[in-house]
Amino acid sequence: MAAKELKAKVDKILRKYRHDASLLVDILQDIQAENGYLPKDVLEETSRGLDIPQSRVYSVATFFKAFSLTPRGRHLINVCMGTACHVRGAVKVLENIEQELGIKTGQTTRDLKFTLETVNCVGACALGPMVIVGEDYHGEMTPEGIAAVLKEYN
Repeated sequence: MAAKELKAKVDKILRKYRHDASLLVDILQDIQAENGYLPKDVLEETSRGLDIPQSRVYSVATFFKAFSLTPRGRHLINVCMGTACHVRGAVKVLENIEQELGIKTGQTTRDLKFTLETVNCVGACALGPMVIVGEDYHGEMTPEGIAAVLKEYN
């Protein structure tokens, strides 16, 4: 992205929040919503635009799991690894997803279609193992059922 265009995009978001550094989390959420992740050059421009150290911007960007410094897939897959899901086979479900997609937890497919992550608990213990794709919850997931679920998101 050209420097002028980058500055204009960041300035627009910063104006929305009146250049208020106390709203950094909200600012970063808007930036990520626009880009799909938090690019380095955008974080640096945010630091300049808010007149705060880059270390503060990076500290917030890396503290919250919702933020990503690398491109994410169009579909975020979260596999619940909480106790109830774990004892019901979440590890095997996760292994099958990794095998189907050819990636490991924390990675994104080359075509940027899927990003795979784990979560500690989604609060649906009676339906475990749980796999969440975007906003869709898939309960009582089995390793054999993964392929069919993934096909829904082509």
